[in-house]
Amino acid sequence: MRVCAGQILLIDWRGDSLPKEPNKLRPCVVIEDSDIFDPAYPNVIVVPMSQNPDFGIAGLLTEIAPSKSNGCPERCFLIASAVTSVSKRRIQQATSSHITPAQLELVRRQVLECIGML
Repeated sequence: MRVCAGQILLIDWRGDSLPKEPNKLRPCVVIEDSDIFDPAYPNVIVVPMSQNPDFGIAGLLTEIAPSKSNGCPERCFLIASAVTSVSKRRIQQATSSHITPAQLELVRRQVLECIGML
């Protein structure tokens, strides 16, 4: 399965999640470099989205306003501190929706900050 950086996916974490991990069908944004990972690679690097900014750390959230291109019905946030690699088997839907290049750059920068690279 080919996924693209900035694309919004619906990921299913139901069933075997642990406390403080996502535990439902949740939208996520692909942040991996699409040119590095072969489509056959079984995992994808994502950042979850939430309408509740309290799930993240202030300063490490990327705000996403509703738009036609992202398909978000309400304001939501990308949670950089929750970056994860997830099995492509958990993808319930690969949408045609996406965030902007500027939002992708910002969330990637926030992930680098989370792991001490900035």
